[in-house]
Amino acid sequence: MGRHYAQLSLEDRCTIARARDAGQTIRQIAAALDRAPSTILRELRRNRGQQVGYAPAYAQQQTRSRRWRGSRLLRHPALQVHVLRWLGWGWSPAQVAGRLKRDGGVLRISYESIYRFIASQIRRTKDYRWRHYLPRGKSKRGWRGRKGGSAVDHIRRRVAIGERPAAVQQRQEPGHWEADLMLFAKYGQAVLVTHERRSRVLVASRQPSKAASPVARRLTALFQTLPPALRRTITFDNGTEFAYHYQLHPLGMQTFFCDPHAPWQKGGIENGIGRMRRALPRKTDLATLSTRRLLALVRAYNHTPRKCLDYETPAEVSTRDLLHFKCDSTFPLSRE
Repeated sequence: MGRHYAQLSLEDRCTIARARDAGQTIRQIAAALDRAPSTILRELRRNRGQQVGYAPAYAQQQTRSRRWRGSRLLRHPALQVHVLRWLGWGWSPAQVAGRLKRDGGVLRISYESIYRFIASQIRRTKDYRWRHYLPRGKSKRGWRGRKGGSAVDHIRRRVAIGERPAAVQQRQEPGHWEADLMLFAKYGQAVLVTHERRSRVLVASRQPSKAASPVARRLTALFQTLPPALRRTITFDNGTEFAYHYQLHPLGMQTFFCDPHAPWQKGGIENGIGRMRRALPRKTDLATLSTRRLLALVRAYNHTPRKCLDYETPAEVSTRDLLHFKCDSTFPLSRE
């Protein structure tokens, strides 16, 4: 007969009390209840009163008093302050939990507990503003497919993503980038976003339009400032704004394009833009957004810990890569 490991009930505790009064041993009581002897021994030790001895009602009350069902964030106000501040910065619950663990302090919590805390606050207060602490702040998730044509036939010297070096997919080698445009409700407003696949660092700049020529000039100006080892490849979707991609070839960069209707093939930049959309929804009027504010949002993104980086920040990883290549480039040549 196999044992079950459900919590002891009040009826079980009454049986234990009667059996102890009758002089039965721990093993005899355990056999009668189909429990492990250690369970009975632990029950008698933990829930025994100094004045009343082992009483079923008292034991049941002791068990309930130890079983706290409230959120840990309610029990630890200091932890709640830290968590809500980071959530307010746009960090996800997983990023908050991971960073607390990485920092090695005494304040720790799981991301499931953070999600449960937000859900319980919404239920308790009926204030749906709590949902804005969550990454996307909406009830429905997932992507919806869209129909439309492709500009594949209109992009000169286009190279498909299938010909991209296998090392790019591994994300172990720096210098492989992805790029896309963030478009907004007002016609002509756009932000060019580039994303480095290894460090996940993101660079954004305001564009005068989505025309191909200014996009190519901006990309060229950006990558000219980087060491050659940090400008290996760049991947685009099939938008005509990247039609002049070949202007990056003199910098030593290879350019590749996703398959038609497959933007998920450059998932890093898609994820990055999704995170930026939390602060820059499509209805944003860029005319009212200062350059200082845009740079602050990018800075916050790059200083947010990421689970895929073992809760380091993109800024920390990219700085280490940049320093590494600067040191290499200034190392004296050997004399032979």
